[in-house]
Amino acid sequence: MTEQLATQTVRRRSSKVGTVTSNKMTKAVVVRVDRTVAHRRYKRFVKRSARFLAHDERGECRIGDRVEIVECRPMSARKRWRVRRIVHRAGAADALVALAEPGS
Repeated sequence: MTEQLATQTVRRRSSKVGTVTSNKMTKAVVVRVDRTVAHRRYKRFVKRSARFLAHDERGECRIGDRVEIVECRPMSARKRWRVRRIVHRAGAADALVALAEPGS
C-alpha cells in the first residue's frame, strides 16, 4: 500500500480568484480574472484580464461576487473550472460597478 502512494504523483490544481460577470447560464458562470503585468518596453504596469467559464453546481453565484475557481476535468467544450467558494458577496452597488467596467 505504501509503495502505491509513493509512486503516485500528486498534481496541485491551479486556482484563481476573480469576479463573476455573467450568471445567465444554468450551473455555469463567467469569471473575469484580472492581473497586472509589466510592459516589456515601457516597464509600466498594465492591467490584463481573462475570462473563464466555471461550473457553479448550486447556482448561488451572483454578478459582482468575488469567487475562487479551481481547475477540474473538462465539463463541456469551454468549461474547465469549477467554483470552489465565494470569497466576497457583492452588494447591489458592487454588481452595477462590475457590469460597468470595460472588458466585461
